[in-house]
Amino acid sequence: MKTNIGISDENRQAIADALAKILADEYVLYTKTRNAHWNVEGPDFYDKHKFFEGQYEQLATVVDSVAERIRTLGHYAPATLKEFLELTHLTEREQNDNSAQGFIKELLQDHETICIHLREVITPFAETYQDLGTSDFVTGLLEEHEKTAWFLRAHLK
Repeated sequence: MKTNIGISDENRQAIADALAKILADEYVLYTKTRNAHWNVEGPDFYDKHKFFEGQYEQLATVVDSVAERIRTLGHYAPATLKEFLELTHLTEREQNDNSAQGFIKELLQDHETICIHLREVITPFAETYQDLGTSDFVTGLLEEHEKTAWFLRAHLK
């Protein structure tokens, strides 16, 4: 059945394509955060193990909400690792040690990269594609990533 929610087919396609990249970023970040949770080592292991656990649990919810937003617009969400790696703005793990500081620095960089990308699409969603709902949704994602980046940055002082 055709999706008829007041956004043209062309605009819904463009929005879904942009959201697919956001979904890929969120999924790659989720995976990298799980990696940090599983593999962190050092004298503060337990605290950082729990810290990363809270972050990947939050990201799991974000991943689901982005995929559901794509489906709400009448499109299918990408759902393979191959697709995610082709669409993401992030890179796979770069750091070579398992220290908390190493993981935190890399995850901070990823959250900040996502913040920059989200800022780039908020206004076009609203103005170019006439989708205030997705613009608002992405603004909420931006706020979550900004807060997590703050938390990560605070660990580096």
